[in-house]
Amino acid sequence: MTYATAPALQAAVFARLQSFAPLAALVGDQVHDAMPPGPLPPLYVALGPEVARDRSDGTGRGAVHDFLVSVVTDAPGFAGAKAAAAAVCDALVDAPLALSRGTLVSLLFLRAEARRRGPSGTRTIDLTFRARVDAG
Repeated sequence: MTYATAPALQAAVFARLQSFAPLAALVGDQVHDAMPPGPLPPLYVALGPEVARDRSDGTGRGAVHDFLVSVVTDAPGFAGAKAAAAAVCDALVDAPLALSRGTLVSLLFLRAEARRRGPSGTRTIDLTFRARVDAG
């Protein structure tokens, strides 16, 4: 197994989300790979946790990365967050991402969980994706 392709995968996912026009139409430049500093924007997208597992075989080293992309809003309903979540899926599912290290074999949607957080009523949609990467 190797985790060596993880930074390249994260950079490619982040760049794809930042440059995907339908998502930008909904969230502007509010795509983050960490919590935004200062006051939180009313709607934003953030890359989240990741779990990687070995998928090496007789042809080479590789890994499967399950990673979270969260859509967060302080709006009173889920409509805006769901539209942004749909755009995230459109941007990533089967996207032809070019990695600076390794090769993306597949990028799939696994699941989503929409929920309210805390007394403030912030709404979050956590989208889980699975990327299969060959280390080369």
